[in-house]
Amino acid sequence: MLDGFKDSFREEAYDLLEHLESHLLELEENPEDSETISAVFRTMHTIKGSAGMFGFEAISTFTHEIETMLDDIRQGKLKADRNFIDLVLESRDHIRIMLDSPDDPGIDATSRDILEKLDNARKQAQTGLPPNVYEGELETSEIGFEGGRTGSSEAGRSVPGRSGLDAAAPTGLTDTGSALRTFHIRFAPHEDFLSRGSNPILLLSELRELGECTVIPNTAAVPALDALINERAYTLWDIFLTTEHPRTAIEDVFIFAKGDCELLVRLIDEIDFADESVYKRLGQILVEHGVVKKDVVDKAVREQKRLGQVLVDLGIEEHEVEAALEEQEHVLKARRKVQADAAASSVRVHSDKLDDLVDLVGELVTLQARLSRTASVTESGALGTIAENFELLIGELRDKTMSIRMVPISSTFSRFRRLVRDLSRDLDKYIELVTEGGETELDKTVIERLHDPLVHIIRNSVDHGIESALERKRAGKPESAEITLTAKHVGARVVVSVSDNGAGLNREKILERAIVNGLVAPNQKISDSEIDDLIFRPGFSTAKEVTSVSGRGVGMDVVRREIEKVNGTVHVLSEPGSGTSVSLSIPLTLAIIDGLLVQIGSERFVIPLSAVQACIEMTAAQVRKGSIENRGALLPIVNLRKSFRIEGDAPPLVQAVVAETGEGPVGFVVDAVIGDHQTVIKNLGRLYQNVEGVSGATILGDGSVALILDVPKLAAQQIDEYTTTHR
Repeated sequence: MLDGFKDSFREEAYDLLEHLESHLLELEENPEDSETISAVFRTMHTIKGSAGMFGFEAISTFTHEIETMLDDIRQGKLKADRNFIDLVLESRDHIRIMLDSPDDPGIDATSRDILEKLDNARKQAQTGLPPNVYEGELETSEIGFEGGRTGSSEAGRSVPGRSGLDAAAPTGLTDTGSALRTFHIRFAPHEDFLSRGSNPILLLSELRELGECTVIPNTAAVPALDALINERAYTLWDIFLTTEHPRTAIEDVFIFAKGDCELLVRLIDEIDFADESVYKRLGQILVEHGVVKKDVVDKAVREQKRLGQVLVDLGIEEHEVEAALEEQEHVLKARRKVQADAAASSVRVHSDKLDDLVDLVGELVTLQARLSRTASVTESGALGTIAENFELLIGELRDKTMSIRMVPISSTFSRFRRLVRDLSRDLDKYIELVTEGGETELDKTVIERLHDPLVHIIRNSVDHGIESALERKRAGKPESAEITLTAKHVGARVVVSVSDNGAGLNREKILERAIVNGLVAPNQKISDSEIDDLIFRPGFSTAKEVTSVSGRGVGMDVVRREIEKVNGTVHVLSEPGSGTSVSLSIPLTLAIIDGLLVQIGSERFVIPLSAVQACIEMTAAQVRKGSIENRGALLPIVNLRKSFRIEGDAPPLVQAVVAETGEGPVGFVVDAVIGDHQTVIKNLGRLYQNVEGVSGATILGDGSVALILDVPKLAAQQIDEYTTTHR
């Protein structure tokens, strides 16, 4: 049982370490960002606490020391410079190694070495920094409304406990506005507040719209009924507000009450960080509020007296005690709600179970196709109705199941920031990674297959594509280079591109090395695109020596091989002196797609429906011309009967299915369009894996097999021929 919990902890810790790396790289770019600093601290704190809970004592001890240093950063005692980021990244890598160990590895020599480096860096930074401006600084915000400060009430009424709120606040809390936090707001309208046309109830209602709110009125100053003046304000309020809005949003609520009230806004709890279930004790809260002195509370504790009795003896107002108790209750309630929401928001499921679920849904889709066909053949109305309802339910089940497997590609993009950072440092280059389209979603299986190809492309771009800072300066370029990682949907596929603004491919060097390796004859004339394609040959490399980054020739051929395994294509576009772009076109999913079922002779094929733009009727004469007009544009066509060598004559009128290929729209000529079809993708056997133009197969309702067309591959050759002819 415990082993199961440990495995769950490892999985969650791996995710946390990925987030930690991302936060650290963000912190390197914005070292003063307090929200990122807090995020780094919270992540390390969570790893430490969970590790200790599940018996990973070495990890807990190791992370505790790192957490101490992070706390110094959080409090402003240290700066998050590059050296600090390097050390914490090294610590993060070591924690992952410790997690991979089947048993608790203990504090080994590597751990001690890293901790020693952290300690030395900490001591060095402390001696080199000016006195800490944050130390002892008040972590509250008193809104400076005109006439609204303590002791200057134009109504002549002071706010009970106000001085204590100004003087004591929890240390270590910072208001950056994006996490869920709890504020204590003390709102005391001046006596003429109502006569000026203001309504405190409306202000309190507006506060409630910002989040979970608890309001405690203090009516101690309300006089007897015969002495009460209707236009005069007597009540003040203590409000506890849990919100994701920043402090400025609270201040904006009272912006038109300027000069007419006394107001204090104080941050008391960061709920997303507080993973403990206990909050401050009553005495601690009252001390922070300035209601009693700390030594009075300490004395009551030592003498084992009830704090309530001590407060009564001191004549403390009942409202102050009530406000403290409400603060306790509100914060604990808010914490429990956040923890419950977090626990209920997601469920961790092993990927194998998802794969099994998708397989079962695929079988149901095939069964539904058979049912629909049977219903149409038997011409039974009742059976037809059942088939239609079954089809609707299966369609919804399929969409929901597939959406579970879809994840944003940003989860992969974020891993490459560390790669670019470390490689650029090793090669003494200045490179910035820019990502676009991270919200683009792909099947989890496809994203996993993408990682290694992208690593190889980025490593080649950093090593071969980007020049040194000196070379870039001589070429009139900025010293800092840029690698752009983008993703976008193109029909039923996603195109992922890695572009750099480096020197571009050195075609002379590539051709020279190809001739030496016997890949090209010395006098052979080949095009630029054919030269570019040589970099995908196994073992090909232009590096003069083998380094830790490149030189063995096992990079780009791996890219093509891995992408083709998922029915994808690779395209290179390079401009000498300007840079290189490598585009990977891959299917959106490897399981179930919407397809358009077409027929040629007695054979049936499936074209991915999301790539289809239109269906146009054509004559045999138009087919012979090799092009078709669609919406004012002349498009190339692919005669599928000819491509697949299907015997027999085409009918007098055929259909051209216009589909987006990534290189532009192309018309695919078929005998007839049957209609849409839910397509369960089945892999082809080894004997047929290398068939050009086919990406898979599916089983139809009658039990026959239909091939799924690989639209980009079928169109690529035709587009090249068409472009050459019409130049």
